[in-house]
Amino acid sequence: QVQLVESGGGLVQAGGSLTLSCAASGRSFRNNCMGWFRQPLGKERTAVAVISGPRIYYEDPVKGRFTIARDNAKNTLSLQMSNLKSEDTGVYYCAAVGGSLFSINEHEYDYWGQGTRVTVSS
Repeated sequence: QVQLVESGGGLVQAGGSLTLSCAASGRSFRNNCMGWFRQPLGKERTAVAVISGPRIYYEDPVKGRFTIARDNAKNTLSLQMSNLKSEDTGVYYCAAVGGSLFSINEHEYDYWGQGTRVTVSS
């Protein structure tokens, strides 16, 4: 059974930092596109950061503040978030595509974690 389990969310003041982690089990994702998605309350889920091989995508508002990384040996994905802003608030999901296709479209992703909530207070 394939599982993605996120951790590291919480409440933080604006300007603070958090690191989200995603532990994958059941199969290796070393050759797969993986990403972090955010869903603010009442809004759509969108890609925050995506990584596949050497290619990395960040949505414009987080460039320079967030860093996505993967550890293929441990089958984990992380998202370091710094200088957090209130607009970063939402539920963050770790997700993986079944193949190596690079995508920022949530509908292309086959595996999802349960989500971890990040709340940034201003």
